Amino acid sequence: QVQLVESGGGLVQAGGSLRLSCAASGRAFSDYTMGWFRQAPGKEREFVATIFWRADITYYADSVKGRFTISRDNAKNTVYLQMDRLKPEDTAIYYCAAHYSGSYYSTRSYENWGQGTQVTVSS
Repeated sequence: QVQLVESGGGLVQAGGSLRLSCAASGRAFSDYTMGWFRQAPGKEREFVATIFWRADITYYADSVKGRFTISRDNAKNTVYLQMDRLKPEDTAIYYCAAHYSGSYYSTRSYENWGQGTQVTVSS
C-alpha cells in the first residue's frame, strides 16, 4: 500500500499557472504508475494525466494536452502536475492515485487516493 498526500492547489486567475505535488509514503513508490484525476462540483471524477513508473510514458486527457505536464521524482517519492494557461473550466478538486490494473483512464483502475487539493481558476 502507498499513502498519498496532494498539495499545491489554490486560487489563480485564468491564464495563470500552478504546480501540484503528490507525496507518497509506504510501499515502493517507484513501482507504481501514477495518475492525476479531477472532480468538479456536480460532475464525475475524470482522468487528467498518468505517468509510468519509469516516467518514459505519459498520457493526457484531450482537455489538458499541451497545457499540463505530469512528471515524477522517484528519489523524492513525489509526482507533480504542472498546470499552465489555466482556464475556469479547470476548477476542480485534484486527486492523485496509484494505478493497479486496467485502463489508465478509468478511476476503477486506481487505488490509494489522496484527499485532494482544490484548484480554483477565476475568469
